[in-house]
Amino acid sequence: MPVYSMTGYASVQQSIDPASASSSGNGIQQATDAERLGLEIRSVNSRFLDLTLRLPDELRSQEPALRELLSAGLKRGKVELRITLEKTGAKGIEAPTTHLLKQIHALETQVRSVLPNARELSVADVMRLAGEQQRIDPESGPLLLQLARIALEELRTARGQEGQRLTDMLLDRTHQLRQLSHQAQPLVPKLVAQQRQKFLDRWREAMSLTEGSALPETAQDRALSEATAFAIRIDVAEEISRLTSHLDEVERLLHQGGELGKRLDFLIQEMHREANTLGSKSAALELTRISVDMKVLIEQMREQVQNIE
Repeated sequence: MPVYSMTGYASVQQSIDPASASSSGNGIQQATDAERLGLEIRSVNSRFLDLTLRLPDELRSQEPALRELLSAGLKRGKVELRITLEKTGAKGIEAPTTHLLKQIHALETQVRSVLPNARELSVADVMRLAGEQQRIDPESGPLLLQLARIALEELRTARGQEGQRLTDMLLDRTHQLRQLSHQAQPLVPKLVAQQRQKFLDRWREAMSLTEGSALPETAQDRALSEATAFAIRIDVAEEISRLTSHLDEVERLLHQGGELGKRLDFLIQEMHREANTLGSKSAALELTRISVDMKVLIEQMREQVQNIE
């Protein structure tokens, strides 16, 4: 199953045959120029599925069906669907019918009777209102749903392609994190051995022991105890083990695919916590560098995981 991004765009258009135009019951003549019905869908990341539909009033009846279609095909993301209709013919501006002009005039008279200070409609206002009434046929519902299905499939394809890119990037970061964890593992035993020797040397100096003399047993035990306590403080084996386990789970989810954005986000938080702990226990510059590099990679993963469905 593929991994889907929440970022994508799709646009489809369909020409409307002018031969199918007809007069409606209220006397409004449908457009006789060729028209193109357009539908576009944009989506960006979001915690949940957030749908925004921008439809002409004539097609508001199709909103429930469109929402159902989008909800069935998408799980997360802020999605905006927009409907447009453009004339493609060369016949110029279409004259509104007399019946429609009378309707607009009656509505203007009604408004001005209540709001006498309202300005009169200009010719441009009348043409715009008439054009809005004549642009879209309310019976375009089936065609609209057909276009929506096509656009949704194209959107899912685009989100799948972006999801594959994100997957490749995340797998590359997990590989780099594994390399860093491998570099950190042998550092701790070396640090413990070095610190143990330092404790012994300090005890020798404090007791003013000569070269080749035996170190009193109590002093030696004390030095070994201090070295053991130091080893416990700087031991990062558990952090590296948990980080490796999280990396295994991230890779498993990416290969499995599907709806995994929220689970990946949780794992990224846990990985960041382990990298922070590793840095706080650091007793060497090399281990500190590894911790910083890990946090940079994990932050890069976190930013990209926000876009996964």
